[in-house]
Amino acid sequence: PELTVVIDHGAKPDLVAGDLGPWREGIAALAAHPGTFCKLSGLVTEAGQDWSLETLRPVVDHLLLTFGPDRLIFGSDWPVVTLRAPYERWFDAAQTLLGGCNEDERAAIFGGTAQRVYCARRGRL
Repeated sequence: PELTVVIDHGAKPDLVAGDLGPWREGIAALAAHPGTFCKLSGLVTEAGQDWSLETLRPVVDHLLLTFGPDRLIFGSDWPVVTLRAPYERWFDAAQTLLGGCNEDERAAIFGGTAQRVYCARRGRL
């Protein structure tokens, strides 16, 4: 019950094949545990060469729905992200995909949650 788990890369959904059903079920099961957090990272490299906002939207929406902004952590995935796109394109895409979040939620996803998980849980804050 005290264990904190951070899942990298949104648990690597199979965006190329497009069958997100099993991934959605697995994510929902993981998110049911309050000590589990998820990084919003690595999606671009899972999406293939011709990715777009619409390719990533179902994954981002599901992660936000299941984990919420207080357990979702933006990750740059740099330098691996540059295999598919410049970092700036990924960052802009994430900003756009999270555009429905309010200022506090965005602050949590883009830094606050990471600070809380990686620092406060180790007594650094």
